[in-house]
Amino acid sequence: MFDPGWNPLHGVPSYPAERYGVLADRIGGILQSRSDILLVQAEAVVALEAVAASLARPGLSALNIVTSPYGGWFGQWLRRGGATVRDIVAEPGLPIVIEAVAGALDADPGIDVLAVVHAESASGILNPLSEILALARDRGIATVVDAVASVGGHSLDVDHLGIDIAVIGPQKALGGPAGLSALSVSRRAWNMILSDGAPRDSILSLADLEAWLDNGRWALPGTPAPLEFFALEAALDRIEAEGLENLVARHALAASATRAGLAALGTPAWVPAARASNLVTAVPAPVGLAPVALIAAAGRLGVELTEGVGTAPARLLRLNHTGQRAAFQTVLANVVAYGAALRQAGHSCDIAAASEAISATYSR
Repeated sequence: MFDPGWNPLHGVPSYPAERYGVLADRIGGILQSRSDILLVQAEAVVALEAVAASLARPGLSALNIVTSPYGGWFGQWLRRGGATVRDIVAEPGLPIVIEAVAGALDADPGIDVLAVVHAESASGILNPLSEILALARDRGIATVVDAVASVGGHSLDVDHLGIDIAVIGPQKALGGPAGLSALSVSRRAWNMILSDGAPRDSILSLADLEAWLDNGRWALPGTPAPLEFFALEAALDRIEAEGLENLVARHALAASATRAGLAALGTPAWVPAARASNLVTAVPAPVGLAPVALIAAAGRLGVELTEGVGTAPARLLRLNHTGQRAAFQTVLANVVAYGAALRQAGHSCDIAAASEAISATYSR
């Protein structure tokens, strides 16, 4: 029966307008960015579409690196706005090859914007961001980086790397809410966004958010959802208490321990460590085994494994060690459950050795 009594989700007070700017500055610290920080009242895919909608117009030429469905969508959004887009598509489930990027840039000296995803939660890969950005800097090309699945799990120095637009969501390594996102926007990016034809009066208009900056970063447009902002504030409190470097190190340790456990299990990870995300480790399912069957077997042990997204024909399973999951208990449970699922399917694997390898990694 419904209880009409007090509930902390009812009657939430408005988020204090004077704290929006403080939130933006704290996010700027995480990104190591002195550029303008915008707060978007929606999940990060909306912020990414807003970037594309705000930049795209006839005459703009973009090089779009595609290593997941998200990169593919970004190219579509740019084309919708009239931009000329060249996609470079990586092999399924793999990072982009830097030589392909260099070749595409050399073939078209008129590129204005380069877009890339830093890390992919869809496949557990890490693109060579610093090398890609160096190529863009040498050619004076503006850059857009989707850092949703990397911020907090990998080092990201926006100013040092010269990123013009970085898009983040707090729901992954930062352990925050999914209903908000943020962007770092450089002066060069603003000049492109605010040129003739900038979209206005739209949830996808970054130009509209410039007014928030000009008005002292007080009340956001629309009706902000206070629970999301209180949750973001709490997440930032936790990150600052832990320390950003420690947060990144915790994710790196979880990734290293997962890889060690998988190797001892006899099932190597999908890509080498230097090309892998610290938030998700992908492993190819053995030939003849359907990923969905292994996922179901692990689920019966109370452990959630997931299938790779947009990685066909590669048949990948993902072991998630993101945010609060970047801990010994979760890493151990993931690998042991995967090993148990393999055993149930008739594959021999050394679960004891995997457990020892994970313990040893955490004991160093």
